Amino acid sequence: MPTGEQIHAARAMLNWSMQELANRAGCSWRTIRRAEEAGATVPRMHVSTLERITAVLEAAGIAFIGQDQRSESGGRGIRWRQ
Repeated sequence: MPTGEQIHAARAMLNWSMQELANRAGCSWRTIRRAEEAGATVPRMHVSTLERITAVLEAAGIAFIGQDQRSESGGRGIRWRQ
């Protein structure tokens, strides 16, 4: 599952507002804000909500780099899908 920082970065890459992501994920913009406020941790929310947010971002072309995957910085991150 993505961290709050990854959700925020993905939304920024797509140039989407919190409201736009919320509309696409079927939740409120406050839910998106709470998710992003989790920072470097995975947001504490219903798993189904986090899965919907993740699916919407992935469908838009975002790939999440997890804790156990390699990235240039060695940590979690995002990138465009190849």
